[in-house]
Amino acid sequence: MERFETLTAVAAPYGPANVDTDQILPARFLKMPRGDGRHYGGYLFHDLRYSDDGTEIADFVLNRPEYRTARILVANSNFGCGSSREGAVYAFLDAGFRCVVAPSFGDIFFNNCLKNGIVPVRLPEAVCTRLRELAAGLPGTELTVDLQAQELRAPGGMVHRFEVDGFFREMLLKGVDEVGLTLGLAAEIETFERRHRAASPWAAR
Repeated sequence: MERFETLTAVAAPYGPANVDTDQILPARFLKMPRGDGRHYGGYLFHDLRYSDDGTEIADFVLNRPEYRTARILVANSNFGCGSSREGAVYAFLDAGFRCVVAPSFGDIFFNNCLKNGIVPVRLPEAVCTRLRELAAGLPGTELTVDLQAQELRAPGGMVHRFEVDGFFREMLLKGVDEVGLTLGLAAEIETFERRHRAASPWAAR
């Protein structure tokens, strides 16, 4: 997993509420292979981005030239609700996104983001609305997401605090998953085990 410390990137506004994971990644793509150069980025919002003949729908936000390099999505409430498919997060990650901002998220989607290197930022609904208006009114607007400081910074000096659970925050800052975080403590674990065996040899048999 790639480390996440501070990201400054173009933000794409996406206004619909209650966007479910089937809209993010239609179920038929879950069987597609991922890895060895193959990824899910092209399936992100597939049925909303492409017509039946495979051509792009020009007015879909991520198809517009000014948002093609976006790495931050500013969404609406209850984003990522519905089924618990981890592939929805893979689609965002493989498309280059590292942060999704919304007033609220589907719980499983939120946790899958944290486990796969995407920072889900919860901010008040009014703030998200203002950020979407800013990104829509001035296409190419960049936001800065500072995970260390737990701040989102917008043009004009706006600073918005957010919170990420300390355990997941450390994982993201170090660029490791749960196993990697545990292995990083291998020396401390071995020291504890030696002391435990010496103090309680009967328990180490």
